[in-house]
Amino acid sequence: MSLISTQTIAEHATASSCWIIVHGKVYDVTDFLPEHPGGSKIILKYAGVDATEAYDPIHPPDAITTHLPKDKHLGAVDPNTVVEVVKEVTPEEKIRQELMMARPSLDEIVNLHDFEAVAKAILPPKAWAYYSSASDDEITIRENRAAYQRIWFRPRVLRDVSVVDWSTTILGQRSSLPVYISATALGKLGHPDGELNLTRAAGKHGVIQMIPTLASCAFDEIVDAAVPGQIQFLQLYVNRDREITRKYVQHAEKRGVKGLFITVDAPQLGRREKDMRMKFVDESGVAKVQENQSGVKKNEGVARAISSFIDPSLSWKDIPWFKSITNMPIVLKGVATPEDALMAYDYGLAGIVLSNHGGRQLDTARSGVENLMEVVAALKTRGPWPNPKFEVFVDGGVRRASDVLKAIALGASAVGIGRAFMYSFCAYGQDGVEKAFEIFRDELEMNMRLLGARTIDDLTPEMVDANAIHSHVGLTPPDNLYNTTYQPLALAKFKNKL
Repeated sequence: MSLISTQTIAEHATASSCWIIVHGKVYDVTDFLPEHPGGSKIILKYAGVDATEAYDPIHPPDAITTHLPKDKHLGAVDPNTVVEVVKEVTPEEKIRQELMMARPSLDEIVNLHDFEAVAKAILPPKAWAYYSSASDDEITIRENRAAYQRIWFRPRVLRDVSVVDWSTTILGQRSSLPVYISATALGKLGHPDGELNLTRAAGKHGVIQMIPTLASCAFDEIVDAAVPGQIQFLQLYVNRDREITRKYVQHAEKRGVKGLFITVDAPQLGRREKDMRMKFVDESGVAKVQENQSGVKKNEGVARAISSFIDPSLSWKDIPWFKSITNMPIVLKGVATPEDALMAYDYGLAGIVLSNHGGRQLDTARSGVENLMEVVAALKTRGPWPNPKFEVFVDGGVRRASDVLKAIALGASAVGIGRAFMYSFCAYGQDGVEKAFEIFRDELEMNMRLLGARTIDDLTPEMVDANAIHSHVGLTPPDNLYNTTYQPLALAKFKNKL
């Protein structure tokens, strides 16, 4: 491989000839500029220089080598020409580092809200904005949490609960908890090991991980990190190029993935204004070649940047094709109505996830747990319930084991948890995820005993009162812990105070 000097690379720093450095290798990305999902401006910002630091958090390590033609792989950087740049630590970064050192010990973490509070304090602002943001006025993300407070327990007493068992099966696969790790994107924004924190912790504790399409780590890297026999599912955003989708799905099945969750609530990603505001690029952040140009979009957030490949034409007519390319059980993630639940059942799918994408898509969409009762009632018209051939999952807003038990009592097979586990590794890495599992186990044991449920199968609709679930305005007790970590939306700011 030829060696290229940094001086030569610096000569190619325009839209007509754009070279970048990633992990010590030199790539000609000129022809790729119009196709880059995040737009050309972020690449041009690093034209002629090392882009590794910007590349790593939002790309799998093999993205550039896989998608860029081989003739655009120009060679390696000549190490003798590299000038070491001392990175200046900003006052904001210094404060963040001090907060990292001052984190509470894991022994002081007693609930999942604690992880979120720590993550909010130590994450870079842009990472926090991406992870925590939701669509429009962020009504649905708050409703996801509030909905569980409108469901009340009706515990049974004088039952032998000396031994309680919260293990279950999810799509026929054993799980030590009645929850699975739902897919969340771009794990390296919050921790250098990204999604591998989840994989390693899940393997130790027998919890199922759903691998996200938009992971920061490569798919094979995540699968390779699993222990023998570890169960993993795949979350799929469907690509406009169906051949890419087919290869990805079949590769996942070949690698041993046990379930395919197709996201169906994202023909276009929602407007997540916290993310958009944090990603607003002023003139200091525009590439030299873009200075004084009109039409340079500066308000696209991370979410929009990574999602342009998603196919908005995806429809029910595609379901037979998916069934033809894989033997994995197929679940639709993002269903919200009994009508679509029945269609999924009639198409012979394995299940659905009642989800509103963590409040990140259609604002004022109802919570998954609110939709659950209507969906279960509709599915009962197709035969006995529970139906071993069709499972209903719920995600969104879960922070307590009591939330999980409420959903299962109302008919859910299991519950997906995304942000809460993500915040745990942002705050403490793999150890944080393992601590989160421990908290769930402790809360499940206590709540099941107090409910009078010895096993997950003992949870029945009669154990909850959900009569108030549809009352979106009422006297629900405020969730002080959640409200403490929730960051309200803000308006546009003036550049200078008058």
